[in-house]
Amino acid sequence: MQLHDLKKPEGLKSRKRIGRGDGSGTGSTAGKGHKGQKARSGGGVRRGFEGGTMPYNRRIPKRGFFNKWAKGVCEINIRYLESFDAGTVVDLEKLAAAGLFKGKDEIVKIIGKYELTKAITVKAHKFTAGAKESIEKSGGKAEEINLD
Repeated sequence: MQLHDLKKPEGLKSRKRIGRGDGSGTGSTAGKGHKGQKARSGGGVRRGFEGGTMPYNRRIPKRGFFNKWAKGVCEINIRYLESFDAGTVVDLEKLAAAGLFKGKDEIVKIIGKYELTKAITVKAHKFTAGAKESIEKSGGKAEEINLD
């Protein structure tokens, strides 16, 4: 193979070379049009700039309060716990492995009322009164984990 035998791979398009003379098709103004802020070196406007008009995100009214320290709550319905075997200790790791809890929410709360057929021990941060009653009615235990 010689240097003159080398060819560009099929389907590969070479980049557009701008500002390389009028014969290239993108000479003179290099595809930037005539004058103006966007034609200048380093020109252009920041994201969200609307030409001096009050930007949309500042124009619209804001209401309420966003608590950045709030803890997310993952609510899991008790009927999904029926899939676990009898006598199993269902903790956060088992819930995550079953795909019921992604792990990013900080608080896991078991909700709902359902007649469980298996006695299981459930360890979660919170339980509703109905969920706790349902678990204990089936012979299982509802154990609350500390939030720390």
